[in-house]
Amino acid sequence: MSDDLEIDGDVYVSPRYLAGSTFTGDPALRPLLALGWRMRHDEDGNVFVAAPYGKVRLGYFPDGEDDGLWRISAYDDVFAQPHWGVCFNNNVPTEFVTAFTTALAQAYTDGPDAYLTSSAPRRTSAFDAVAPLITHGWALQPPREGVIKVKSADGMAGLEYAITRVDPARELTTLEARWYLWGGPGAAGWYATASTHTPVPLVTAITTAVGDPAPLPRWKAAMPRALREAAQLTPITPPPPPAPTPLDVRRTAARRRPSALGTVSVPRWSTTSRPATPPASHPAGLRR
Repeated sequence: MSDDLEIDGDVYVSPRYLAGSTFTGDPALRPLLALGWRMRHDEDGNVFVAAPYGKVRLGYFPDGEDDGLWRISAYDDVFAQPHWGVCFNNNVPTEFVTAFTTALAQAYTDGPDAYLTSSAPRRTSAFDAVAPLITHGWALQPPREGVIKVKSADGMAGLEYAITRVDPARELTTLEARWYLWGGPGAAGWYATASTHTPVPLVTAITTAVGDPAPLPRWKAAMPRALREAAQLTPITPPPPPAPTPLDVRRTAARRRPSALGTVSVPRWSTTSRPATPPASHPAGLRR
């Protein structure tokens, strides 16, 4: 959670998967821009960020054709179809996207073995991405129609993992992806998808952020009504003033201690002192 002095909101929202978006993409872009990735935007406000040589690309589409606000993809060959793709819709809590881009920035720094699973020397298990949710009380549902499901205790969020074959083209452009994570009620709900070859540690970054029991700060008036009614909202109170340190106590005592000349300080007269200038007389009409 952010430092109390930097909290942007008037309520804490719990569980955090009911917090909704912060309606700003800046926090999620910073980890990639910090690596020096180039950024450009079009006249409609859509933002495009790309790693050197275009091996990883991010699109932020507030004026897109659908509700896929965030689309991130990685490439073995910059002129071929993406090796993997991740999508977040426009209602997803921005903190979940930020968790993903932070992990992606680290993976890119570590090299292709980390951000492209095709050359990874150590393959991780899909369960690694499910574990953070189960650890925080999400329940594993019976497999059905080739899909393993995990659901939150309140039934307001869930994760689906396809164990059967998935169409490589469709999972990059539809909700029929290997990973499908969702939360929230009705039209205020959000989703995130990740295709088959998305590195498991990157998916784990998302599920870890989603399963974290810590609440998220939000401005209550900006939250959709459905979320306000479904979530638990706690007012954010200003932090108490810090307790004085021993040094503060000594300094305060020193300011209150009488001086050696007494409690009243009287300026001494000297031969260099100039007599006080008498106050200027005022015309009778200007006297107060």
